[in-house]
Amino acid sequence: MAAGAGLLVLLAGAAGLLVMYSGVYDISAIEQHTAPVYRALEIGMRNAVRRRAAGIETPPLDDEALVRRGLRCFHDNCVQCHGGPGIAPADIAKGLQPVPSSLAQTARDWRPAELYWVTRNGIKMAGMPAWAYRMSERDLWATVAFLERLPHLGVREYRELLDTVAEEACMQPEGEHEADPRRGLAALRQYACHGCHRIPGIRGPDVYVGPPLERFAERAYIAGVLPNTRENLVRWITKPQSVSPLTLMPDLGVTEAHAHDMAAYLESLR
Repeated sequence: MAAGAGLLVLLAGAAGLLVMYSGVYDISAIEQHTAPVYRALEIGMRNAVRRRAAGIETPPLDDEALVRRGLRCFHDNCVQCHGGPGIAPADIAKGLQPVPSSLAQTARDWRPAELYWVTRNGIKMAGMPAWAYRMSERDLWATVAFLERLPHLGVREYRELLDTVAEEACMQPEGEHEADPRRGLAALRQYACHGCHRIPGIRGPDVYVGPPLERFAERAYIAGVLPNTRENLVRWITKPQSVSPLTLMPDLGVTEAHAHDMAAYLESLR
């Protein structure tokens, strides 16, 4: 029995390697996943979310002000991919595979703690971003509160409720007081810095658009113009074009607290 099980494992591994290296599986976003692959990914994703959300305590979500706040966050950040009552998703979302589902259905299928976990952390390889670096804890839960209300809203009710909501954008999370290299590594990922730079500790594409950041702490200057100090590094991360107007590095909207965390990580690279 043990030998037979071992043989099956070896055969499954060999089949997986064959699929991976032969290129036989179609990864085009025009073609959908095969039914077994889609089902396997769906089951794995749901179980992973359920496990990680199990210990999360859900606060009261029936406060009307919280629901309205969540509507603002939803309308500004979620409808582009998921659509809303009478609102189509943006074109960029229509071409995703798997397609982002209607959140009216999602709210029926998932517990509030699970909705919170997915909104906060995102889902790898699914086009679902993590909002932990762009929404405060209050606004994350406000979004969940609105998602709980969403299945009960038609087009008219949605529009009427939206008309009563302030234009104030969702708040970014408050940063910790002391810079932390571990948070900095996560922040570098969440602000997509590895889309242009090779950064130790981050797995990503082989890119050379910006300089690689290995041994960053040993460099005398930042961007060739600023002495490599914490203050200057934070300034460069948050407002690069104020330092060098013609730099290719864009303003990514990095908060001061996140920039300090990023700087702490870069200063650890020796």
